[in-house]
Amino acid sequence: MVKRGLFVGRFQPIHKGHVKALKDILNQVDELVIVIGSAQYSHETDNPFTAGERITMIRKALEAENMPLARCWVIPVPDVHLHMMWVAEVTGYTPRFDIVYTNEPLTRRLFVEAGCKVNPVPFHQRKIYSATEIRKRMLSDKGWEELVPESVAQFIKEIKGIQRIDDLSKTDRF
Repeated sequence: MVKRGLFVGRFQPIHKGHVKALKDILNQVDELVIVIGSAQYSHETDNPFTAGERITMIRKALEAENMPLARCWVIPVPDVHLHMMWVAEVTGYTPRFDIVYTNEPLTRRLFVEAGCKVNPVPFHQRKIYSATEIRKRMLSDKGWEELVPESVAQFIKEIKGIQRIDDLSKTDRF
């Protein structure tokens, strides 16, 4: 029987900390379902990239690290905005899974209450490998590329992601 894990993230953008966590998880399971959470959001300062762009970035990161794409499912899942329904939403979009990997307190609590086995994910230099930190560095043009796989940095530049984040951070207020 295939042991399948589930990992939820927004991946705004995927970074080297995510990649290390995915590698760690893939050493524990046969297949991994990578859920792109809040998939309906894009073009916001906290969620600048579309679901399709995030899928592309994840695949590029996995390919660059020679991670087995055949063992990974990348599935966007929109928010349902009702915590009591969220696990059902995830299970409705994904193949069956045996274990959830997360450090996010609400995600952990909801899956535990639904009767799922939940394991923590080792953090990897969490202070710098954070999508929030990366977006902040993009705005200030301070060394963000070193925090993401090279193929992801190139893709962000191709889609003019930095300009998008810069535009989204502006205001029309005085």
